[in-house]
Amino acid sequence: MTPQIRQRVLSEWRGLPQREPRPDRTQSVGDALGAVMRKLGLSERLTEAQIMNAWRDIVGDWFALHTAPSAIRNGVLFVQVIQPTVHCELQNLKLQILQKLKQRFGAKMIRDIKFRVG
Repeated sequence: MTPQIRQRVLSEWRGLPQREPRPDRTQSVGDALGAVMRKLGLSERLTEAQIMNAWRDIVGDWFALHTAPSAIRNGVLFVQVIQPTVHCELQNLKLQILQKLKQRFGAKMIRDIKFRVG
């Protein structure tokens, strides 16, 4: 039975005019959560967390043990490095790491990497 016929039958049976049904404004939780996160400015933080979690996949286990991404500011990923020798090696691999990050997260998200010993 279509909603229009149902509404007409109910209004005739009750003897009262039936109100128009309210429009369906439901949406999925994912859509609502995404809209709220964009409104609050948290979508950038979510992407930052995804980058931090993907660091091991991008640089490998050995470098992941000796480094830790600390922050992303204005498209620059800051990475803490334990030793100067690791810092030097990462400088040599910087373009490859940056290319992998851009492929995975888009060219606009990360445009440079800064390694810091400490």
